[in-house]
Amino acid sequence: MAPARNEITFVDRESGELCVEQVYGERELRLLYETWWGPALLHTIIKREWFSHLTAVLKRSRISRRQIPFFVRRYAIDDTESEFPAAAYHSLDAFFARRLKPERRPVDRDPRHLVAPAEGRVLAFARPPGDKLEVKGCSVDFDELVGNLDGFRPGAIFVIRLAPCDYHRFHFPADGQASRSVRIGRGLHSVHPIALSAGAPSFRNKRMVTRLTGTSFGQMFQVEVGALTVGSVVQTYGCGPVQRGQEKGYFHFGGSTVILLTERGRVVPDGDLLDATAQGLETLIRVGTRIGLSTNG
Repeated sequence: MAPARNEITFVDRESGELCVEQVYGERELRLLYETWWGPALLHTIIKREWFSHLTAVLKRSRISRRQIPFFVRRYAIDDTESEFPAAAYHSLDAFFARRLKPERRPVDRDPRHLVAPAEGRVLAFARPPGDKLEVKGCSVDFDELVGNLDGFRPGAIFVIRLAPCDYHRFHFPADGQASRSVRIGRGLHSVHPIALSAGAPSFRNKRMVTRLTGTSFGQMFQVEVGALTVGSVVQTYGCGPVQRGQEKGYFHFGGSTVILLTERGRVVPDGDLLDATAQGLETLIRVGTRIGLSTNG
């Protein structure tokens, strides 16, 4: 059966099945981005930093822990993968930013394989058609996205969208040297396809940019994009040598995105990811799994 017109669908990479996303706050998202009056509410209240701070206080309060069981059931989260039992987390935000048991996310160690830095729904592009990143209705210059390309020529690109039900720690995709993470941008739009299709400037959101050098895939930029309401990005690594699969940081409660820009001619994205993207579909991937292959063989 074909999905309903307004359903958000994605490919589950493990099963190969086409799935319908259970969108967190879908009604509110559609009101904000698909009605004539929604943008006024968005710009006057919802995207303001004070509103994000208020939301953060509520999600990090002990009262919010009562929402964890419902959150787990509603979005079919396998909480046996979590570092601790769900009841051990003091707030919904703490559960949201939980670590997983290492054995539940083994990291592909083949040095020829570029691995996913985050877990979520990915769009993969073999090479940008120009000097912009364009996803659905959202477009941004690469130079603006990272602050300064400084001679870097983007090649294969991976845009990984983390839904609220996903694992929200992000990691390094390869061994190398990591620069200090630089914060740029101020906005806090949703990163969901509903918002992107409405033309939201989501990739200009508040974001953290890290340059990776000395990898077997050349240079890379890893960009963590904050999102509507909370929008906080926390870095847990120290600049210098890093390893593939090493934790880099985490997002506080809310939808988020990790963008990986690789150097031109150095990485070929996996064919199944490219095929799904060509059909306008995201693919659900797991952190630490292969998403591309080095051209060095």
